[in-house]
Amino acid sequence: MKRHTAARALALGAFTATAALALAGCGQGFDDGGSTGEGGGDDSGLTILIGSSGDAETDAVTEAVAAWSEESGTPAEVTVASDLNQQLSQGFAAGDPPDLFYLSTEALAGYAANGSLQAYGDDLENKDDFYPSLVENFTYEDQFYCAPKDFSTLALIINKGLWDAAGLTEADIPTTWDELASVAQTLTKDGVVGLGYGWEWQRLGTFMAQAGGGLVEDGEPIANSQENVDALTYVQDQMAAGTFAYAQDLGAGWGGEAFGKQLSAMTIEGNWIQGAMANDYPDVEYIVAELPEGPAGKGTLQFTNCWGMAADSSNQEAALDLVQYLTSTEQQLAFSQAFGVMPSIQSAAEQWKTDNPDLAAFIAGADYAQGIPTYEGTADVITDFNSQLQGLKDGDPQQILDTVQSNLEAIVG
Repeated sequence: MKRHTAARALALGAFTATAALALAGCGQGFDDGGSTGEGGGDDSGLTILIGSSGDAETDAVTEAVAAWSEESGTPAEVTVASDLNQQLSQGFAAGDPPDLFYLSTEALAGYAANGSLQAYGDDLENKDDFYPSLVENFTYEDQFYCAPKDFSTLALIINKGLWDAAGLTEADIPTTWDELASVAQTLTKDGVVGLGYGWEWQRLGTFMAQAGGGLVEDGEPIANSQENVDALTYVQDQMAAGTFAYAQDLGAGWGGEAFGKQLSAMTIEGNWIQGAMANDYPDVEYIVAELPEGPAGKGTLQFTNCWGMAADSSNQEAALDLVQYLTSTEQQLAFSQAFGVMPSIQSAAEQWKTDNPDLAAFIAGADYAQGIPTYEGTADVITDFNSQLQGLKDGDPQQILDTVQSNLEAIVG
């Protein structure tokens, strides 16, 4: 899983969606027969385009694909994109897309709408094993398009050294907003802020979820609901008190950096932080806990990519077989061990928790996580939302959310 900020991912997604719209008509549409389309099956090899977080991911995917090739007799080549969204859009524009590729949730609608994607989700033998919320992330106009390859959720990351030094114990790990505010106040001293996080919906959206809000519910925009206003007001109050802060205001690029440099004692990040901490801040001990409950209970956000399949792929039968291989329980656990992602299938959850007991809070979030709405233009709406959130400390939460509501109403049919 990439360690780019989700805001950057969404910005790239916006580019992709725009490019995809410009390509309307380039795709050849879907096969009326449903299962693996007109690309049915031939002896040609497969091309796979991935966006890799590093050598560990590249090696693991390449080795898995090679093992499948040896077993199936179908050649397959893995290419690591330097700019996944740009290379993907260029591939579609040239009429030569890869057969399989990483596809983000925010990019799904654009490519699905113009017929570039093959909807194959219902043909997967293990389709009922994927977390329902992830299936929803990759469903467009009632069609389950592509298999989620893995996922991440957000949790509360606590600096154990600073926690202990403040006289706090395991019993003090916050489970409510009031407790979070209290421990943040205790930890704010000597140039360290209690809680630091990125200035984006991809972090503050957790508070909206905990308040009972979100962006879209049952097909209707709810951005300016009272629940969301209450959530941003809570965050704003703590920022005014100096116990919560944006990582960027602390001199860091993202929450994990502020946390690793011990500019903040807690942060809100996903399971990708374990790689950053191991590589960049190996001496900082930390605890992972579920995010505190808000007025409506537990809430977090999830992020995922799927294995997109090109509608123009000449060998969709083999591509489907490869996806099933890569999303099997055994292979997803192997990927988890290799580069730290969480399996997208429920049957692997218990083994993952056994293998990663200190990270169990991340997978617990799968039961109540909200995903990114899959409407064309969502990426642009969130990019604008994030720009406004940068001014939240002195801004008007209701005004900010009214703008988001208006923008969402323009794209949600």
